[in-house]
Amino acid sequence: MKDEILYRVQKNFPLTKKPFEHIANELNITEDEVIRILQEEKENNIIRQTSAIFDTKKLGYKSSLIAFEIKEEDIDDAVLILNSHPGISHNYERNHSYNIWFTLAIAPNSKSNLEETVELLSKLTKAQDYIILPTLKLFKISVKLDTTNKQDKKEKVAKKEFKKLDLNEHHYNIIKEAQNNIDIVSEPFKGIIDKLDITYDKFFETLKDFQEAGVMRRFACILNHRKAGFNANAMVVWDIEEGEKGEEIGKIAASFSAVSHCYLRPKYPTWNYNLFTMIHGKTKEDTQAVIDSIANEIDYKSNMPLYSSREFKKVRIKYFCDEFKTWEDKYIN
Repeated sequence: MKDEILYRVQKNFPLTKKPFEHIANELNITEDEVIRILQEEKENNIIRQTSAIFDTKKLGYKSSLIAFEIKEEDIDDAVLILNSHPGISHNYERNHSYNIWFTLAIAPNSKSNLEETVELLSKLTKAQDYIILPTLKLFKISVKLDTTNKQDKKEKVAKKEFKKLDLNEHHYNIIKEAQNNIDIVSEPFKGIIDKLDITYDKFFETLKDFQEAGVMRRFACILNHRKAGFNANAMVVWDIEEGEKGEEIGKIAASFSAVSHCYLRPKYPTWNYNLFTMIHGKTKEDTQAVIDSIANEIDYKSNMPLYSSREFKKVRIKYFCDEFKTWEDKYIN
């Protein structure tokens, strides 16, 4: 039952006044039981966060995956600097000469652009080389760890058409609150409702508008992969054709359920991989089996699994907060 609940809150968190009662009714158990299980999983650090997951670019932020080459003796100091930036949400050491991999987002009102910020960070961290790997084509971004071991190996990834939404002050107020971790209680959204002095209907209607516009990807529980038993998570990169053929290949790779992220990114003279697939497995054998299955279905020249040897940072970005300005005031004249 615990595994079923964990899968449901990752995939389809009920946006209702009493979401855990909703889940309980579906599973024919009590609300108290659902809350108890989820509270325990939160205390055990299985559940990392439960909140709205917003689309960085739809909020006006510029973002990219970045890879730095940093000498072993400089890594500890470099990590302190990188982790201090509020726009860096994920930061890992991986098994490659480009050994430090992180995602960077720059606020709409930033003093500098993304490229300038990367250059500054490279100097501050004594990076010997770096590459900037923005998303050229997004095929899939949705982390749902199969805690049930019952899900299909393949899934249909539908292309979404988004409505236009001009963000206003009401929207920004809800974004600032909905991005925060909710408590596992009977009415987890009550604090937001009371603080913003709005009705439940207005709150959920706004979240629906966000989803239809692509501003919010989903509302979900995010699990701590390793704590949840998924110990072999690899960023697998592939050297494939570019253009239309590359897009066809990307769609095939994204259809595998164990693939949570799938993008096309640029190639460089020092980096010839352009398809990125994030694969989650409980063991290296599980992960390799998925890699082999993808390899059997796509045309590629070479591939490389990059396992994370150390996780330095994994958080959700706090949008429209003062930390971005504070960091830039310290490091940018």
